Amino acid sequence: MFGGVDPRVYLEVVSSNRLAHEKSPYLLQHAHNPVDWYPWGQAALDKARQEDKPIFLSVGYSTCHWCHVMERESFENDDVAKVLNEHFVPVKVDREERPDLDRVYMLFVQASTGSGGWPMSVWLTPEGKPFFGGTYFPPDTRYGRPGFRAILERLARAWREDRAKIEESGAHVLEQLLQYSQHGTGERGQVGQNALDSAFYAFRRSFDPQLGGFGAAPKFPRPSVLNFLLRYGAATGNDEARDMVLVTLRAMAKGGMHDQLGGGFHRYSVDENWFVPHFEKMLYDQAQLATSYLEAYQITGESQYADVGRDILDYVLRDLAHPDGGFYSAEDADSAVDPAKPNEKSEGAFYIWSYQEIVEVLGEAEAGVFCRRFGVKPNGNVQEDPHGEFTGRNILYAAQDVPANKQSIARLLEVRSRRPRPHLDDKILAGWNGMMISAFAKGAQILGEARYEQAARDARNLLHRHLWREADSTLLRRYRDGDAAIEAFLDDYAALINALLDLYETAFDPADVTWAAQLAERGLALFQDTEGGGFFSSPANQGDLVLRLKDDYDGAEPSGNSVMALALLRLARMTGRDDFRKAADRTLEAFSGRMLAGGSGLPQMLVSQMFAMGKPMEIVLAGPRDQQVAMLAEIRKRFLPNAVVMQSSEAPNAMPSIDGLATAYVCENYACKLPVTEAAALAELLQ
Repeated sequence: MFGGVDPRVYLEVVSSNRLAHEKSPYLLQHAHNPVDWYPWGQAALDKARQEDKPIFLSVGYSTCHWCHVMERESFENDDVAKVLNEHFVPVKVDREERPDLDRVYMLFVQASTGSGGWPMSVWLTPEGKPFFGGTYFPPDTRYGRPGFRAILERLARAWREDRAKIEESGAHVLEQLLQYSQHGTGERGQVGQNALDSAFYAFRRSFDPQLGGFGAAPKFPRPSVLNFLLRYGAATGNDEARDMVLVTLRAMAKGGMHDQLGGGFHRYSVDENWFVPHFEKMLYDQAQLATSYLEAYQITGESQYADVGRDILDYVLRDLAHPDGGFYSAEDADSAVDPAKPNEKSEGAFYIWSYQEIVEVLGEAEAGVFCRRFGVKPNGNVQEDPHGEFTGRNILYAAQDVPANKQSIARLLEVRSRRPRPHLDDKILAGWNGMMISAFAKGAQILGEARYEQAARDARNLLHRHLWREADSTLLRRYRDGDAAIEAFLDDYAALINALLDLYETAFDPADVTWAAQLAERGLALFQDTEGGGFFSSPANQGDLVLRLKDDYDGAEPSGNSVMALALLRLARMTGRDDFRKAADRTLEAFSGRMLAGGSGLPQMLVSQMFAMGKPMEIVLAGPRDQQVAMLAEIRKRFLPNAVVMQSSEAPNAMPSIDGLATAYVCENYACKLPVTEAAALAELLQ
């Protein structure tokens, strides 16, 4: 014993760095590195200035495969840590907690190297100006990449011997990035049908008609593209736009990227067939893809799309739901192969199967049917396996149209659940939860599932309890382990406003519209560019940022500007507030140049543009709520992307019920049709 202290506890204490006091799962993963990590903050910036050292900024997230690799190879290496600690101030950032920092320095990395990704490695002056960067660096020179330790030593020497040149470079880079961000939205113009058609043809050119998706391998889901094409198809009657989405959704559902046993989707497909996935699972993918499948079901009436939507939502309820409401962020791709060796992890270990394992669980006869259905082969079914992680193993995919035995799936899922699980990132993020609340609200509407409405309501209430600061009407971004922190960004406000409007259209609780309006007012105050239009991603008082950006690219997640424009347009329709509509119009005008020049980069912004351009539809219900069920069913079975649905008591213009009956008013293009009191009559009006 060391003075009465258990030596194991003593070693634990002395081997921890400052990250041990953080809440981020990513930062906590690095809390026992020999690197003297700082979290991003004033202490790190002060140390860099006082000791006149450059900052080494490492940005990643807890379920990032190559972040784990770089940690094992470099950050757990004592020799590398010694160089880092001696010559730099090492700083760790969780990109999911601080997307504002991530965007600024990723812009630099992409501009200077031509590509980006995580882990992101950036060297900064003590003032935070970037002067060198990249992504993953191997410990020694290999794969055509310079070794991490060699880079550290070279940059340390350059800082000592050629300091002026580095500072000049950092200032020049920052000036270029500033010009880019101020140039912002490009030349403005009138966005009309031509811009929408141009984006459609751009997606058409990159579409894979045989295998679905857009572009070559690796194939990433980009649900904003699906959102645009479904709405473009509905507005123009262009079946080709719709069919590109349906082909893609069917192909994804059949592939190994879709978890055939447990539901939900992995991050992306390494190959063009949607077969070999990167096995990470992200909440924002589940939210957006569930919505895409549910909308495909509305459009086609085909149960295959409803089944996949339900399977995603059920996966989230089972594996990503906080017991008090709200949803966790992600599950890792890597997990232990052997429970006795928890630190020896392999990608996909939790999900893949040997033929013999399946036979042992199901028996020969039942296993034969299962293996035909899911493409399982005795020697494994993965041909391209550069890292040797899938040797003799099988990735399940829908190989044949043989009916799946639900009992077989349940038994194998139960066996799988006893394996070492992938790491769960259990932080709750406001924006991602907003997207998931929207998906559950739509699931409740379209599938008629009360438990989905309850999941959406529970999540909404948890966010309101823990992430809404009533005193100054400010939203916080992250909740974990009883701690709420980090003032929210534009993306959080925008996604949550949309979620509340989706939840209102599910249960018609006026408190949802009230909170949405409060969020919109606060969002306008914090982020709006009152001169140029549109919104900055972070507030003006964010003192630790060297650059304030306006984000517009709709990638794996839609941009905050795209989502906010639609949120404000919807909210303006529901409340009659002109300030919300004008802010949305200014946003669309600000980004009109980008939409005209290359709308395929802004598909969600084009969705907002179509909502603004299209014939507005308001459906107002009056009378007893319990008599409105059949009417709501008629509304919800249809894909009506330009409609808002309200109860008369909350609508800007209250409308009476007829003879005390449930009554529907359908108003299109600012003209109302005669009210109806029967579901069949409402169906005729909606045709």
